[in-house]
Amino acid sequence: MRITLSFATTADHYLDDNSPRRLMISTPEDWDAVMRLRAACDAILVGAGTLRHDDPALLLRDEAERARRRGAGLRPDLAKVAVTRSGRLSPTLRFFTEGDAERYVFAPGPQPGLDGVATVIPCDGKVTAAGIVTELEKRGIGHLLVEGGAEMLRMFLDEGMADVVRCAVNPHLTLGEARGGARFEFRPPQGAGVRRERLGEMEVTWCTLHPDTSETDRRFLAEAIAQGRLCVPCATSYCVGAVVVLPDGRSFAGYTHETSPTHHAEQEAVRKALDAGADLRAATIYSSMEPCSQRSSEPESCTQLILRHGFARVVFAAYEPSCFVCCRGARMLREAGVDVRVYPEMAGGVREANAHVWR
Repeated sequence: MRITLSFATTADHYLDDNSPRRLMISTPEDWDAVMRLRAACDAILVGAGTLRHDDPALLLRDEAERARRRGAGLRPDLAKVAVTRSGRLSPTLRFFTEGDAERYVFAPGPQPGLDGVATVIPCDGKVTAAGIVTELEKRGIGHLLVEGGAEMLRMFLDEGMADVVRCAVNPHLTLGEARGGARFEFRPPQGAGVRRERLGEMEVTWCTLHPDTSETDRRFLAEAIAQGRLCVPCATSYCVGAVVVLPDGRSFAGYTHETSPTHHAEQEAVRKALDAGADLRAATIYSSMEPCSQRSSEPESCTQLILRHGFARVVFAAYEPSCFVCCRGARMLREAGVDVRVYPEMAGGVREANAHVWR
């Protein structure tokens, strides 16, 4: 999933004021640009505080874009996502009552008051950006737009779960502590790609925190999927392939049960890399399927193996289905700070290789 954070602030870094009315920070030119950005995404996320304070509908206003989505078999509005820690969200909010969109609410538990108006996804313990992204990704979301508020923006940044940040500043609007509400200041980290533009009176900064690696990812992932086809089908395991790619460009491939009846593909590829004297810190592992998070045949899961060796990135095509266990590999890796990328459009070959067990 690609994740874009977008927000507008006053010159003194406030996202809103403390009045009950919604504060308009953006100029018309900036607002038009935000609408175009929304149209390029699959889903838009806000926190419960934003819903209560601003009551936004989060719609696509461009009729041509809405028609394009209908023609592609999509609902005309992008999916809407809300996050609440208290669970106190009124079903009368415009988030629920306006637009034709899928609606998801991440909450601490079931929300009977939202039955029929949204899909409620109970949070497993602490609310994390990693957990949110993983659950949305499983539901087909490929590009998520996070628009606020401050708590949501900080959570995604603190967890390293933002790829691009769009910060629009109105240099002619200041509030001060007496009038200011939520305050949020973003400073591009050293080494990040930064681009600036001016839209009317707004000063817009684009910051790329994670570059787009999709071309390279797809190439090595195709190799991993091909490795998975070399497996001999087994009724108690998946046919998986894996490729370890080192920062120096060397790569090592393997597949399930290649050298041992208990080895997973990730183990096979890692073992070849280690036998060659490789240091796996900052390496990337490509797997045709989500790395396992628990297993009975050996004491260490592939997720634990990846974390122990210090891999920086994990890329896979298909989430593990719940045939044998409920896998939590992607979420565990993300919560440990590993950059996880998923390409579900490449999962067809994985399902074909695992037709003997896939349900």
